Amino acid sequence: MPVRSLTEALPAAWTRGEISVIGLARSGRAVAELLRRAGADVYASDAGAGHAVLRATLHLEPIGVDVEHGGHDLARIARSALVVASPGVPADAPPMRAARDAGVPIVGELEIALQFLPHQRYIAITGTNGKTTTTSLVHQLLQGLGYDAVAAGNIGTPLSEVALRERQPDWVALETSSFQLHDAASIAPAVGILTNLSANHLDRYDGVDAYFADKRQLFRNADERSVWVSNADDAATQDMVQGIPGRHLRFSASSNAADGFFDRATNSLVVLGAPLIRRDELVLIGDHNVANALAAALAVISADALHASPASRSRIADTLRSFRALEHRIEPAGRYQDVDWINDSKSTNVASTLVALRGMHQPTVLLLGGRHKGEPYDALADELRRTVKLVLAYGEAAPTIVHDLSGAVPVETLGSTCEDVLARAGAVAQPGDAVLLSPACSSYDMFDNYEERGRVFKQLAAAMGGAGA
Repeated sequence: MPVRSLTEALPAAWTRGEISVIGLARSGRAVAELLRRAGADVYASDAGAGHAVLRATLHLEPIGVDVEHGGHDLARIARSALVVASPGVPADAPPMRAARDAGVPIVGELEIALQFLPHQRYIAITGTNGKTTTTSLVHQLLQGLGYDAVAAGNIGTPLSEVALRERQPDWVALETSSFQLHDAASIAPAVGILTNLSANHLDRYDGVDAYFADKRQLFRNADERSVWVSNADDAATQDMVQGIPGRHLRFSASSNAADGFFDRATNSLVVLGAPLIRRDELVLIGDHNVANALAAALAVISADALHASPASRSRIADTLRSFRALEHRIEPAGRYQDVDWINDSKSTNVASTLVALRGMHQPTVLLLGGRHKGEPYDALADELRRTVKLVLAYGEAAPTIVHDLSGAVPVETLGSTCEDVLARAGAVAQPGDAVLLSPACSSYDMFDNYEERGRVFKQLAAAMGGAGA
């Protein structure tokens, strides 16, 4: 099926002139292509000029997008009919200020994609931690039921890429960040999941209340037909869903008084009144992953009446049994000279690193650092004292880490290269120890994204292991 025309998909006011796309990472590139193929005049710009931006330029210019990299034409942006902002562009960036000052409407890539997919069925997942694992679980559970399903949004595939497909999928598992939700006025999932809430992105928000307010935008179009799945073990989550219209289902890894729960007496995951699988059949480590599995199963079973049949529940159970841990999330990266190397690059906030530390049961060298996101690190202190023998602090956040954690455990500050950090970790770790990359920071001071950071960690660990063999 061809892409819908611009006037068919978008409000008339958004089509009466050029559309500016700000940011040319994957989502910016995808939405610029979508708008151009729908018939829009598109200007796309990025302050950077790295490889990703140059690849986007080579892709977009041949289809008629006017691309600028290394800066922005602010006057041109101020004359736009619409500005589409990539999630990574801060609200106070010069092109955003230029658009606001000129009264130009601003939306996100997700909002444009939703406008082009008005009949798409999707399950939306947000929260501070567990989003990506839960999204992957939802995706695979839907596939296990025989659907053409895709995982999109913050998980890596922009929803605009889905809108460019010739045939739309039956279902989308849609991971949504706070930045995406801020500018997605049309969000209205068949089922919405809120995994948990804690402080995050305080480098971009004035405080935790502002961050939570964007998370709350998941519910902006809630009505009595809505279905919401939330974490019964998290007080902030339950405060947020209080009073939201719709059917509410709750999951818990610690209490049997929920719609989906871990029954420790029978060692079973129980969903909507009946056991689904035994805990030892779920390969994922930790109670947090039990919660993720319960959330995903509740959402998929409640998304359609057909999914509650015995045959469908059996297929859902089989898919849970076959699910494996995601790359970059507490991922074993190899055992070299009897030292375990663990890649948890996706832990970009303190709460997520805390989850990883709770799963450690051997002396650990922790690699902590990157670009500081505004959170104090002293919340890690108790878990650090339990298993961590040394914290290697690196990157822009290193001085803050030293300030917050000195006195709790030994902390060393390293140079600015990943090679230096891993070389020191390898020198300090003894047989039986673990080296854990769980940075509690964004990667943007040294890497383009957490995936690149995790891949480099695994490559360097393997190279060091081979050299020492």
